[in-house]
Amino acid sequence: MIASAQDDFLQREPEALYRAQAQDFLTSHQLADFRKCPALHRKKKLGLVEDADRPAYLIGRAVHALTLEGGRVFENRYAVGGPVNPKTGSPFGANTKAWAEWAEAQGKPVLTDAQYDIVTKLAGAVQAHDAARELLAEGVPEGVARGEYSGEACQGRLDWFNAEHGIVDLKTCDDLTWFESDARRYGYAHQMAFYRALLKAVSGESFPVHLIAVEKCEPFRCGVWRMGEDVLAIAQKENEEAIARLRRCREQDRWPTLYEDIRVFDWL
Repeated sequence: MIASAQDDFLQREPEALYRAQAQDFLTSHQLADFRKCPALHRKKKLGLVEDADRPAYLIGRAVHALTLEGGRVFENRYAVGGPVNPKTGSPFGANTKAWAEWAEAQGKPVLTDAQYDIVTKLAGAVQAHDAARELLAEGVPEGVARGEYSGEACQGRLDWFNAEHGIVDLKTCDDLTWFESDARRYGYAHQMAFYRALLKAVSGESFPVHLIAVEKCEPFRCGVWRMGEDVLAIAQKENEEAIARLRRCREQDRWPTLYEDIRVFDWL
């Protein structure tokens, strides 16, 4: 992974430190929560609601580590496998007490053999895709940017950055056919617009944005998208409008759900 003078506005730090700093900095995920429901954003800020962790998230994080940071980082960060039953010579199942005790003793997240198989296939699919491989050939993985954007202290952790190709974000999905619909559903344009605007605030430059998406099941298809300038501009405008509303909510200490009023259901 090669850094250059053009990315010295990014810093590397452990994910735990980045998450701890989120109390003092606005992130794209916090802003997404606010756009969806100011009340939810506020409860998460107060520690009354925690983000749920799911097995799919574990696989996603492992894919990021192996694909973007390499095998050595992956091996330091994750354990794979489990104890073997001496009576049968076969591994204990992941739902057994023996496996749970072994996993706890590792002191780091554990992937079953089946999960590791999926992770390696996803990482391999990304590397086998010519455009994805080119985007990830040189750059900074998991770089953190901090600075003032739209009047707020903000931070962002970028999957990958390269001065030529810009921001590259790696996504896993169930079916690549519906990835563009998933991108709209999960607000990827708003997330990427936040990162790009923050980078411009700290570097003075505006960079392109690419998404790499890979399926979590056969045939493990991989695709690459460059996000359109018009889409990013619209998402940035909506982000900045949301930040302005966030400040008003703080000033008024009023955190609506956005469903206080009666709505009209007039479509089939």
